[in-house]
Formats: sequence, C-alpha cells, structure tokens
Amino acid sequence: MKKRILVVDDEPRMRRFVRMNLDLEGYEVFEAENGVKALERVRDDMPDLVLLDVMMPDLDGFETLASIREMSAVPVIMLTVKGDEDDRIRGLDLGADDYITKPFSPRELSSRIRAVLRRIEPSKTQDAEPLTIDEDLAIDFPRREAIVSGAHIKLRPTEYRLLLHLVENAGWIVPGETLLAKVWGPEYRDDNQLLRLYITYLRKKIEPDPANPRYILTERGVGYRFVNYKPQRPQK
Repeated sequence: MKKRILVVDDEPRMRRFVRMNLDLEGYEVFEAENGVKALERVRDDMPDLVLLDVMMPDLDGFETLASIREMSAVPVIMLTVKGDEDDRIRGLDLGADDYITKPFSPRELSSRIRAVLRRIEPSKTQDAEPLTIDEDLAIDFPRREAIVSGAHIKLRPTEYRLLLHLVENAGWIVPGETLLAKVWGPEYRDDNQLLRLYITYLRKKIEPDPANPRYILTERGVGYRFVNYKPQRPQK
C-alpha cells in the first residue's frame, strides 16, 4: 500500500512543490495549510508521516507538534528556514523525528522520508519475554518499552532502534558513525550532535543517574558501549 504523507505549510507554492515530488515517488499526499487543519487531518486521515513547517501563523509548528504528540505517535519531519540549533533541539525534544532546513532538494527530502519510515518498521526481534539486564532494568523490545525498577517506559521509534543496536552489541564499543548509519541512515553518518542528543534521551529513561551512566557508556573519541551483562530469566 502507498504510504500516506501529510504536508503542512502555510505557503501554497511550497505545498505544491513537495506534493509534486512526492507524487513522483509514489506516495499518497494530502495537505493542510495551518496547524488546526493539520490536527484534524492527523486525527481523521491517519497519515504514515507528517511534514510540518515551523513558521506558521496562529498555531506554529512547535505548538502543532506538541498537540499531535498528545494523540498520535506518527513520525514528524520539521521543515524550517532556520538552521538554528536551539530550534532543532526544541523540535526533537517535543517528539519530532527529523528536521530539514529550507531550501532543500527533492532528493534530500525523499532520502529523509525513507530514513524516517525505515526507523518505524516493525522489529525482527521475536523475544516473547522482556530481556532482563539486571534487577533494575529490563527491555521489552516487541513492545518498545524499558522496564525501569518495575515502571514501564515507552521508547520512541528512534530511541528503540538505538537501544536495540547497542544491546545487540553489548560489551563492544560501537563507533558513533556506525550507530548513525544503522539507526538513522548513511546520510546521517556525520551528525554527532544528533547521536549525543538521543543518547541523552535514552539515559534519562533507563539510567538511575543519567549523569553517571551504568548501562550506556561513552568511549571518548570512539563511540558508545552498552555494558556487558549476563542474560537473566524474568522472575515469575
């Protein structure tokens, strides 16, 4: 089935540009000219991905994203004319999956969309029971949850894929560029700030003390290592 993409931008010319190129890629595209209409279409049409402009009147992209996250986990790529790092981090903190700075080429847009859609594909992990790391942490990969001291913590798709790759290589140092290529895609290989940001997100969710991590360890100048562990059977 065709993937359904919602394009949200107050500029008709930009919506037309994006729609024409995504039509050529084989996507089913529909539009919203403001944040309020975007929320209606997310609720009623259930898109597979949202392209969301930041600079819109009334309800801006950040406010729209926050409202989307209250009702949906649909992946969102933010579109902006600003390359400001604070804006980018704000969008990611609110739950955006990626960020593209205008102007962008059709090729870049297509590549970013494919990369985000890859990250939400179902995992091949078939474990029926949570993987128990120690008495304080278990990971339920099929449900995309971390179980921290008995509390179930939901993982966003990118957090889940990053943690999965680290755990699959537990005890080994995984270079930063390898994590970026495996989790985000080859086109993100040099985006070390993005990787650091998501490592921080994961640590806040699974570490007893994120400032002094027990599970996700930094190997300075090289990459990251998930602590080696002895697999334990879940307690009945």
